[in-house]
Amino acid sequence: MAKRILVPLDQSALAESVIPVVADAARGGAATVRLLHVAPEPDNRVDPEGRVVAYADQEMARLEAEAQDYLRTAGLPLAGVAVEYAVRFGEPAREILLEAEAFDADLIAVTTAGRSGLSRTVLGSVAEQVFRKSDVPVMLYHSRRSKD
Repeated sequence: MAKRILVPLDQSALAESVIPVVADAARGGAATVRLLHVAPEPDNRVDPEGRVVAYADQEMARLEAEAQDYLRTAGLPLAGVAVEYAVRFGEPAREILLEAEAFDADLIAVTTAGRSGLSRTVLGSVAEQVFRKSDVPVMLYHSRRSKD
């Protein structure tokens, strides 16, 4: 049974649909869950006249605070479970794999939209990339919920 479960979330209801499944598994196995959000690396923000309104490091701090708030809210269904929160910046699949290593995860739980064939090939899939490249087991959860 998994003792350290990494759950990447992208601020969508589809991604969050895995949380109740993870909550049940974590409660049953006394596991620790780490909720992860990966955001794009920010650039300086400029106004229409070209003046810098916020530097990249300020923007990163703002985005990290917003992501932490989001993760804490998304994690409410995990009451009674040991929960940690992490925010990373960069390419999602790469950062998920790096976080799994840093967390020493023994399971990554991701939601998949269930695309197949040409749409998956053209659009790519973070879940598929994580599944193919991960050294630890990956649970691909396909929700019956409607997509965003």
